[in-house]
Amino acid sequence: MGNLEVDMAVVASAPLPAGPRPAAPLPAGFVVVPATTLPSGVTVPAFAVARWLAARGPDGQLLLSATAPPWVRIGYHAAREACARAGVRLLTESQALAIAHDLAAQAANWSGGAVGAGRLFQGLHLGRFDAPQPACAASPDPRERRWHVLSTGERIHDVAGNAFSWVFDDVQGDIDGIVAHGFAPDSPTLATPPGAPMQQGLGWWPRAGRSWWGRALARGGSWSSQEGAGVFTVVDERPQARQAYVGFRCTLAL
Repeated sequence: MGNLEVDMAVVASAPLPAGPRPAAPLPAGFVVVPATTLPSGVTVPAFAVARWLAARGPDGQLLLSATAPPWVRIGYHAAREACARAGVRLLTESQALAIAHDLAAQAANWSGGAVGAGRLFQGLHLGRFDAPQPACAASPDPRERRWHVLSTGERIHDVAGNAFSWVFDDVQGDIDGIVAHGFAPDSPTLATPPGAPMQQGLGWWPRAGRSWWGRALARGGSWSSQEGAGVFTVVDERPQARQAYVGFRCTLAL
C-alpha cells in the first residue's frame, strides 16, 4: 500500500467493530466510518479514516503515529500527492461531514454527557500551545479533550482543534477538489451542522451565498482557534499556502 509507515509502538491491536468491514484487514492506524446519510439526504459510503492527522517520517514519507506531530507547512496539492504516494487518499468534504455528523450524535462527545447537552469537545483550541502537538500530548484543561468517539466505539483524534486538515471539496469543488462555486443554502456543508456557528462547540462555517472560488477547504481548527474550533469548522486557504496550522488526514476506500 505505497509508502505509508505506521508507528507500531503506539497502535493497539483490536478486533474491528461491528458494522461495515473491509474486504481485507484494515492497516494499523485506520478506523471505519459507517455509511452515513447526511441531513441533506446525501449518503456517504463507508470508508476508513486515519485515527490521527498525518505525520512526516524521517524519510519524508507519510507516517501515522500518536507520538509524532502533525505534518504541517504543506500545501493542499502537496498533501494530495503525499497521500497518493502512500497509496491512500486525502479526506474529502463529504467524508469530513460524515465524520462530524456521526460524532455529534454520540453522547460521549458532549461535555454534558448527552447529545446536545453542554458543548461538543473542541480539542486543543485555547492557545495553551504554540504549535500542533502529537496525539499523545494532553491539555490540563478538560475542555480541550482531543479525541471523539465514533458510533463504532473507535476513537479519532484532532477532528477539532490542534491543526486544520486540508480536504478535497467534492461538494462545491472542481475535479481537483478546489472550490468552484458559492455555498448553496442546501449545500451539505451548511445543512449538516445541528445548530448555529460558534455555539455549543460546533465551530464556524460560512453563510449561504459565500464564494471561496479558487480556494481550498481546511477543517477543524487549530490549537489557538478558540470558539472557531469544532468538528463542523470549515475555512478557506490558498491551495499553495504552507501554513504552520494546516495539516491533513488520509482515508482508504472499503
